[in-house]
Amino acid sequence: MEALYHIGFDGSHGAKYVLLPGDPGRVEKIAQYLDNPRFHCQNREYTTWLGELEGETVMVMSTGMGGPSTAIAVEELFMTGVHTFIRIGTCGGMAEQVVGGDVVVATGAIRVDGTSREYVPIEFPAIADLSVTNALVQAAKKLDVTWHAGVVQCKDSFYGQHSPDRMPVGEDLQRNWRAWIKAGCLASEMESATLYIVAQILRARAGCVLSTVWNQEREAKGLENPKCHDPVLAIKTAVEAVRLLIKSS
Repeated sequence: MEALYHIGFDGSHGAKYVLLPGDPGRVEKIAQYLDNPRFHCQNREYTTWLGELEGETVMVMSTGMGGPSTAIAVEELFMTGVHTFIRIGTCGGMAEQVVGGDVVVATGAIRVDGTSREYVPIEFPAIADLSVTNALVQAAKKLDVTWHAGVVQCKDSFYGQHSPDRMPVGEDLQRNWRAWIKAGCLASEMESATLYIVAQILRARAGCVLSTVWNQEREAKGLENPKCHDPVLAIKTAVEAVRLLIKSS
């Protein structure tokens, strides 16, 4: 097998499990929670490290921001033998109970991304793998972190969310935003729906755990709104979930 065009490596790594932050700058930090962490490859937005958990090789690789680069990462990692994908990301809270620093386990995602629409019609739901989700919830409980599990919104436009008034489609954006909150959506991020749809098509397993940065709805209501830029609790939850999945395999 030749090195794949985008991620820059072949299947000789031997990893079946991968942790997927968006930010290349977080890869080494996450890898330090594994045994024997070591740099593997860097190409484009894809920075890759390897380590071990419970005797199994585990990979950490960045996806960059948004659906297109996430889809490419999942497709090419699957070609190299990876079968279990866990995104470690950040999110903005939407539901009032989701506070900065809380962990959100995304059981499903609203498909506002464009990439997943090129895989399957929009009516098909973006849902996490049950075994991976259960492992993430079990890990969050074990670590005694404040966690929530439920649906998140997966968008393509960061500034469409944060500056809707200046967008020509701003009225539609704000109407949908209010509807999703009313339906119980927990938080907003940018990769989960793509990850879930691509994994589903490949018959791979995928889950997602997010660290809440802040909550713009709490801010608008004048409620206490702490900000958290360190995703350490989400990282620890994901690592423990991989450990549980390996043990149960």
